[in-house]
Amino acid sequence: MSKTLKELSDELKAYLIEIQSDAHNKGNFRPERYNNLKLSMNIASNRNAHVIITLAMSSAEYDLKTGEKINGGLGPDERLVLRWLGKQNSLPNLMECWKNVEKNRGRIDDKFKV
Repeated sequence: MSKTLKELSDELKAYLIEIQSDAHNKGNFRPERYNNLKLSMNIASNRNAHVIITLAMSSAEYDLKTGEKINGGLGPDERLVLRWLGKQNSLPNLMECWKNVEKNRGRIDDKFKV
């Protein structure tokens, strides 16, 4: 069974918090910064497989075939997001979500809701 975008966003959030919560970063690390992290896919604006990652006031769009950034930026968290996208199951799971969005012609029901 494939993961939903909500499950993948929770996975990315946990990854970012885990990576940044080391002993050297305790003083200025704010995990609440990731509470509004969101993954979305907009088939109407871009027909190619992509994911839009929104974090705080920043947003970036990534290609699901290559994992490269298409546009936007996430500031200092971007390198960590790219590391997460490079993990073994991240891009295949996101591609499954994309296939579900395509199959439903862009309509997202409760199963795929972010």
